[in-house]
Amino acid sequence: MPTRVLTHAFHVDAVPDKVFDHLTTPENYIGLSPLVVAVRDVDRSEPGVIRYTAVERFRFLGVVTHDNPIRVALHTDGLAVHGEVRSPGGVRMAYRFELSPDGSGTRVDDRLELSAPWFLVGYAAGQARKVQLARARILAERLAAGSAATHG
Repeated sequence: MPTRVLTHAFHVDAVPDKVFDHLTTPENYIGLSPLVVAVRDVDRSEPGVIRYTAVERFRFLGVVTHDNPIRVALHTDGLAVHGEVRSPGGVRMAYRFELSPDGSGTRVDDRLELSAPWFLVGYAAGQARKVQLARARILAERLAAGSAATHG
């Protein structure tokens, strides 16, 4: 299957522990990933692993919607959050968020490795890139707003 690797580095005005906590709470992905509209079946029974189902909503031609349930396994390793996503249609994605101190905030290195059947890989990679860039903006906005509320 064809594979695409997408990387993006960005800054968040919050300490690494706060970013880590946000990224390890499945419910926070609603809206953090613009396609995710629901999270269900969260399972924290295995140490160091959080499994859940996220529901992605796709719109076609602006009218037709398709809800796509995806199984997610989220792992932690130091200040890294990583895992795999298995989606119907043979789309697979491995992701990793590496967090490191950056001044008074956090540098986030976001890496996605996506594989899909040849006829889907371009579309899936395009959607994943849009989500990746939006997630950086939304995460920075959410945590900066949380810092302002805490300190204001």
